[in-house]
Amino acid sequence: MAYFKSPLTCTPDPTTFYRQISTDPFGSPPLDIPQIHLIHSLSLSSLAQSPTPHSMATRKRNRSNSFSRFPSPSRDSTTPDEEWFPKPNTTNNHLSPDPSTSDLLLRLSLDPSLLTSASDEPLSTPPISPPILDLHVTSSSLRRARYFDALLSDRWRQNESSEKSPRVITLTVGPSATATCRRRRPFDGHVAVIRLLHTLDFASSVHSPTDALDLLPIALELLFDDLIRYCLRFLDAVPWTEEEEKLVLSLVPMLQLHESKDLLSRIFPARSDSSKSPSEKMLGDLVNSAIHAPPNSATVKTFVAKILRDYPSIDSKMKVLDSCFLQSLDAVKELMGKYASPDFRVAGNNDEREAMQRLHLHAAMTNIKHLYWIIERMVEMRVADNAVKEWSDQSGLSADLLKTLKDDNFRNIAPGLPVFVTRCTLKLAGEVVSGHTLAPQQTRTKLVKVWLPVLNACRDLASLPGGSQRTVFHDLEETFLQIISTLPIADAQELLHQCLSFSTRNVDDCPHLVNAFKTWFRRANRASQGDPY
Repeated sequence: MAYFKSPLTCTPDPTTFYRQISTDPFGSPPLDIPQIHLIHSLSLSSLAQSPTPHSMATRKRNRSNSFSRFPSPSRDSTTPDEEWFPKPNTTNNHLSPDPSTSDLLLRLSLDPSLLTSASDEPLSTPPISPPILDLHVTSSSLRRARYFDALLSDRWRQNESSEKSPRVITLTVGPSATATCRRRRPFDGHVAVIRLLHTLDFASSVHSPTDALDLLPIALELLFDDLIRYCLRFLDAVPWTEEEEKLVLSLVPMLQLHESKDLLSRIFPARSDSSKSPSEKMLGDLVNSAIHAPPNSATVKTFVAKILRDYPSIDSKMKVLDSCFLQSLDAVKELMGKYASPDFRVAGNNDEREAMQRLHLHAAMTNIKHLYWIIERMVEMRVADNAVKEWSDQSGLSADLLKTLKDDNFRNIAPGLPVFVTRCTLKLAGEVVSGHTLAPQQTRTKLVKVWLPVLNACRDLASLPGGSQRTVFHDLEETFLQIISTLPIADAQELLHQCLSFSTRNVDDCPHLVNAFKTWFRRANRASQGDPY
């Protein structure tokens, strides 16, 4: 009688099966699939021998000594056999083959290493030998798995000592391929798969992703193709928890590409020639959705802002926000250029010309609002370095804004234009002053030189709504003066002349301007006293 040892690992199965602990393991024949037979130490030859009174007495004494190694059961305690083997379920007797028609005895033997790894605390009195399960099976059913089909082929057959006794094949249940096996009886998964080889009733055994993940590793090892396909189809069709997704990822190396193509497309992005990763493309789409959302959809912007905050890659966030910033900035430049251009005319139709101007300026105002929201996110994420540089290079946009602010018509079309432009400049200039963006000296100089005239034009407007907007202009004045204090004396001198409009009738109301000039004179006098170089 030949033994076959499989390098299989155990995967738990949630299905509850029968358990029957034989009162006479040495005198009873092996049981069918739902009646699992516990044997602590047994040779195959003893199964074929008929018991004699003398042998029975000897075996009873041995059995008494063997069973005495286990703790006595109690209401609150679990015996070792209950830990390793399933309980009876009399509702599924029809699923098991008739023992009289079975032609194979499948013996599941537990790898000794699992006796200590199956629980955090090792058994205080381990069995003499690893537990085994004897299952009556039919070879025609087992052949549905390619592993058993090869194992039962004529190539591996050996001369049997007795044609009447069933052929015995042994599978060793080794360390599990899944973490959940440590919390389950190690034979459950294999018994479930052997049962499915006979019944093919997959739907009654797979009710959740956990069930499929318990059975799939064993099906892969036994090459049970029908069960593999069913588990993959089930996993593809249902949602997973994060823990279940980790288990799916652990099984990916064992899967064939043609079998799991749909499943893998769910957890791995498709290859693309685009320079943007799928995550960056998604973030960009979210930002565009937020800035183009209806004005009353503040919840969308709040949600996208949270997604950006929680996203771990700073480089990806910077790349996405820089791209969106440039798109909005280009739109503003184009629209403001059309509005301010002297060549913009519609021949013979002043009404149409005015309508087009309104449309352009209104669209420009909308894009400036988008630009401000993006700048806010950049400042929040501290990724405004490129935006500061780009904003300092917008001399053309600054000139178009100055032309627009001199045209009284803008007040009827986009009265909030000066405030939003000032807010954009204030946010970026504030990053420079705070040190979050380490802008070079040339960038700092250009930032003030380009946008200081726009600030002066905004302040000089005769009618400005409410005091809160004046605060924005005052804050930008202070910020520009702080940046000027970081520049060389010659550059600071040129820019301070343009800041005289910050003064007020009461000198005490503009201390920021007074301090800026005091600082410049102190440094200039120090330089005139001697050349440090």
